[in-house]
Amino acid sequence: QVQLVESGGGLVQPGGSLRLSCATSGFTLDYYAIGWFRQAPGKEREGVSCISSSDGSTYYAGSVKGRFTISRDNAKNTVYLQMNSLRPEDTAVYYCAAGPGPLLIAAYYYYWGQGTQVTVSS
Repeated sequence: QVQLVESGGGLVQPGGSLRLSCATSGFTLDYYAIGWFRQAPGKEREGVSCISSSDGSTYYAGSVKGRFTISRDNAKNTVYLQMNSLRPEDTAVYYCAAGPGPLLIAAYYYYWGQGTQVTVSS
């Protein structure tokens, strides 16, 4: 059974940091790109970052570039999203997803986690 489970969300003050984890099981992580997406209330789901399966190439949305870092540990079947310099506009539910290619387009991903809430507020 394919599973992706996000963790690490929470409440943080502006300027703070969080590290999200995406623990995977039921498939071979090595063969899949992993993406992080987020959805704020009343807004569409948007791609945040993704990492390829082949060479570990990483991609970021312009709004998070320089602040967020994606990484993967295939031995632990886990992908991480380090989020620094958080802003109130980063508040959203964050999802990880697995798919064939490193694109920031939700339709290209087959498997999804349930999401973890990130709230940035003073």
